[in-house]
Amino acid sequence: MTRVQSEILTVHVPFAIQKRGGRKEIVLPEGAPNRRQRIDNSLIKALARAFRWQRILESGEFATIGDLAAREGIAPSYMTRVMRLTLLPPETVEAILEGRQGAEVTLAGMLEGGDAEWKV
Repeated sequence: MTRVQSEILTVHVPFAIQKRGGRKEIVLPEGAPNRRQRIDNSLIKALARAFRWQRILESGEFATIGDLAAREGIAPSYMTRVMRLTLLPPETVEAILEGRQGAEVTLAGMLEGGDAEWKV
């Protein structure tokens, strides 16, 4: 019987843990390859709502955003901000649905109306 001498190997993996939407997420350091897709369910839900509301308004079922917002039980200003997501380029919407958007792209950031610069 032969004995194998064991060696201790230490591996250092730099990362940080950040809370996002009540969940903890591992954030890799700048420049690290990120092969994992980051699907943002709240952003996808907002996109779905925006396009649904747009279809309802275009159908003529409601005359104004205020009327539709009242039926949905939300503030018209919030509905207006969410509906701006329908103006995103199709490539951007596709990237969000596939989880290819950067970590800096969040629903809160998109609703603020600032120009989000990110790569698909």
